[in-house]
Amino acid sequence: MSNILIVEARFYAHISDMLLDGATSAIEKAGAHFERMAVPGALEIPTAIALAARSGEHGGKAYDGYIALGCVIRGETYHFEIVASESARGLIDLGINNGLCIGNGILTVENEHQALARAAVDDGDKGGDAARACLALVHIRNRLGLPR
Repeated sequence: MSNILIVEARFYAHISDMLLDGATSAIEKAGAHFERMAVPGALEIPTAIALAARSGEHGGKAYDGYIALGCVIRGETYHFEIVASESARGLIDLGINNGLCIGNGILTVENEHQALARAAVDDGDKGGDAARACLALVHIRNRLGLPR
């Protein structure tokens, strides 16, 4: 049974809750176990995942995979581009450089309407998609015989 850590940015809590519903449903359907960790925003997600992975290497709780959930909505400043780009870059770097299995469910949208449509379990289900991506990567790593 896979042990998954969901790291969720709570900046847009109502959207994060919808993403979480999709992710937890997909994890439970796959028969995996999960824990949750909340961070303030999307930029903190890669660091939280890196810290959790490092803890597992030093005798703390070890996870088979990670799911990043959150939402970045375009505003009037360049901040959107920085948060969207750097949170994705951080997750990709962790996957490639550290061999972590990460499903990216951080929405990057123009407005709240788009976010709600993508987060809804009965519509876009991007939380569920992120969970399924994470579990697929865990399966690939296991199939290749690689350690966590």
